[in-house]
Amino acid sequence: MSETDIQNEIRMALSVYGICLRMNTGVFKTDDGRTIKCGIQGTSDLLFVGNKYIAWIEVKTPTGKARPEQLNFIRVMKELGHRAGIARSVEEALEIIK
Repeated sequence: MSETDIQNEIRMALSVYGICLRMNTGVFKTDDGRTIKCGIQGTSDLLFVGNKYIAWIEVKTPTGKARPEQLNFIRVMKELGHRAGIARSVEEALEIIK
C-alpha cells in the first residue's frame, strides 16, 4: 500500500472525529512548467482539527522513514502542546488524535 493510500484511509477514518486536511508541502510544477514552492519544510502530511485541539500526523508506509525536518516539526508541535506523531495505519493515527 502506498503512502497516499494510507493517507486517504486515515483521512476518511478521522473525518468522523473532526476535520482532517492534507497539507501540501514541497516543490511542484504547474501544467505550464512553472515551479511553485509551498509550505514549510518538514510540515506533517495531515492536520487534524478536533474539538478544542489540533493534531499533526506524518504518514509513512511500514518501511518509510521520517526525515530530520519532519521529526523536528513533530517535536516542536509537541513542545507547543499539540498532538503530533507518525502514523503507518489508521489505528496509529487514532492514537495520535485521542
